[in-house]
Amino acid sequence: MKSIHKLVVALFITISSLTIGNAQEINDSVSLNGIKTAKSVFLIDFTDIKTTAFYLKIIEGTYDGFVKQGVEPKMVLVFIGKTVKFLSTKQDEEYEMEYEDELISIQNSIKKFSELGVRMEVCAVATKVFKVDNNTIPKHMNIIADGFISLIGWQTQGYKLVPIF
Repeated sequence: MKSIHKLVVALFITISSLTIGNAQEINDSVSLNGIKTAKSVFLIDFTDIKTTAFYLKIIEGTYDGFVKQGVEPKMVLVFIGKTVKFLSTKQDEEYEMEYEDELISIQNSIKKFSELGVRMEVCAVATKVFKVDNNTIPKHMNIIADGFISLIGWQTQGYKLVPIF
């Protein structure tokens, strides 16, 4: 699994460097034609902390990509499942030592999303199931009753679903 993760990271870095070198040629102008605002709701459901940290950085890049292409991003991130464990500011010492870099990266992403005005929701069903104290969820995030209900609500309001799991 670690070798696959390393391969994905290497591939992403390679693609990113090609994109930077050809930034004027590579864009999303065809799909973004005439769009001024993009409303998206990301369903985030991972069982691995490294994957969670990695994809939060990718989503930051997506936000920046919209802005660079003149589209206002209106994003909502809905965290469900085991992923809620990785959001907590209280981890046991052994886990914290083993995954220090990932935990710091996740907290930094949460702070950045907050600064950008991205709404972040944490499913209370998941925090209960995975025994995460809601008081340990960063203040920048919103505890919601049910992530599935939230997703349905956002989609009904015109937000497009981006499932990430």
